[in-house]
Amino acid sequence: MHKWKAKAGVFLAVTFVTAGILGAVQPATGIPTEVIQLTQFGPALGVGAVALLWPAGVRAVLAGAWPGRRPGREASRALPLLATALLITALSAGTYALATGDAHATDPRTLDHPFALIVVAQLIGACGEEIGWRCFLQPLLRTRFGPLAASAAIGAGWGVWHVQVFAQAPAYAAGFLLGTVAMSVVLGLGLERVRANRLLLAGGFHTLINLGMLLFMDEESGAVLPMVLFGAACLVAAVPWVWRAPAARIPAVAHSAR
Repeated sequence: MHKWKAKAGVFLAVTFVTAGILGAVQPATGIPTEVIQLTQFGPALGVGAVALLWPAGVRAVLAGAWPGRRPGREASRALPLLATALLITALSAGTYALATGDAHATDPRTLDHPFALIVVAQLIGACGEEIGWRCFLQPLLRTRFGPLAASAAIGAGWGVWHVQVFAQAPAYAAGFLLGTVAMSVVLGLGLERVRANRLLLAGGFHTLINLGMLLFMDEESGAVLPMVLFGAACLVAAVPWVWRAPAARIPAVAHSAR
């Protein structure tokens, strides 16, 4: 087996199993899911497991996750990504409000926990996911596949990892999977050739999406319409990224990462 396949396999196996365990034990911890979901740390544990087996390879793949020596250069990449997250929320919430005649907006002051705490916890949880999906698996697959194919494959895996959505209606699950694949494409293309701060950029995008859904949508109730509209909004937001994507190429990544 090629080493990259073994790394991806170990990562996915540990990510799925540990997320299930963390989800099962969360009620006993008393940590409210509105603040943070422990399952979000499954991908981080997956990366940790791979690092135990291939430490040099993981260091090479994760090299772009951390702040670089010239942070200003990478900071300019943040605006398009974060703007896309806001666009997805605006499209989702706007179309949902038009379809139902209700704004569905939640006053942050009415939440059960301080909104500042939720924001910080959501960022931490998002980074727990993104260190695996976008900072490890994306550059790993990019050693073998083009940016669009790698991003779409990760989006499918990311969506299936949220196994709880498959307990809902088929249209709900389909809308969610459409959303994860489209968002993964946005993140994959947006982070292409970014060599620093990948974790913060991906985590910031992810956090804005989660907060937008918390404040303006009610898909957590199992309602199909908001989730389908969310998936459609993600697809619309991904189109400009695909349209302007550079020609696909396989980057030269450190040999140890393969």
